[in-house]
Amino acid sequence: MGAELPDYYFRIRENGAAVFRVDTENRQRRIEMDQIALVNVNKGVVKPHGEHALTVEDIAAIQDWLDKRVALLAQRDIDDIHRAVDYMNVTTQWVQSKASEAQLDDVTDALLLAMHDLRSVLVRKKADRLMKQHAAENG
Repeated sequence: MGAELPDYYFRIRENGAAVFRVDTENRQRRIEMDQIALVNVNKGVVKPHGEHALTVEDIAAIQDWLDKRVALLAQRDIDDIHRAVDYMNVTTQWVQSKASEAQLDDVTDALLLAMHDLRSVLVRKKADRLMKQHAAENG
């Protein structure tokens, strides 16, 4: 392993992480991990594990991880959307040049409904933003 391990380990879970304090300063020089908290990223909630009392250092490390995790997940979300735009373009090319009638029969309704739903939401959100911008400029 590397020269020095971090003081904390965050085991990623569906909505956050289990937080462990890493300890190698024991007689056997074994890596010991003591769970100290659970973090819910969606709610920003940190719960001490069991009877464990979090120190100022624990809270600071957890908050730093939480801030970085929220930023990473936000970046992944926008990356996924950019990939979806690319995939829509690839799908358009496939429909135009390669799709058989049977394949089109299989996917047309689902694609049209999904695109209609997306378009409706995008138009509504854009109108809301334009109304807010107009109100701010004239307000």
